[in-house]
Amino acid sequence: MGTATSDVFLRILRLADGLNQRMGTALAPYELTLTQYSALDALRHAAPNGLACGEIAERLVARDPDITRLLDRLELRGLVSRSRERPDRRVVRTQITVMGLQLIRAIDTAVGALHEQHLAPIGKRNLAALASLLEAVEAVDTVA
Repeated sequence: MGTATSDVFLRILRLADGLNQRMGTALAPYELTLTQYSALDALRHAAPNGLACGEIAERLVARDPDITRLLDRLELRGLVSRSRERPDRRVVRTQITVMGLQLIRAIDTAVGALHEQHLAPIGKRNLAALASLLEAVEAVDTVA
């Protein structure tokens, strides 16, 4: 592997770590982790009947080995509700509650400001190019 490839790879890792830390700071006043926020965001954009655990796991920003516990914590706070599907009672569907929607909408301002602060300065054209490049890297990652 060439040094340019290694350099870019390490820069992406450092950038991701820094952005994760900043997201953690933005979410701290709401007592949410990035993974919990990611789950609520996925549920916000889901159909009214919600998502099964596996569907939530696929949409998370970071992998979480215990989706059930993650959802337990959100349910205890009243941010999500769960129900068993019929006729297959093994499938549990999770929906975001009104309180969960209110919380995530309140967070949108802080998260939007973070996005603007870190991405707007590069301009629309560069942002579109970056999105395209990241898509290409993601496509390689899904094949590997």
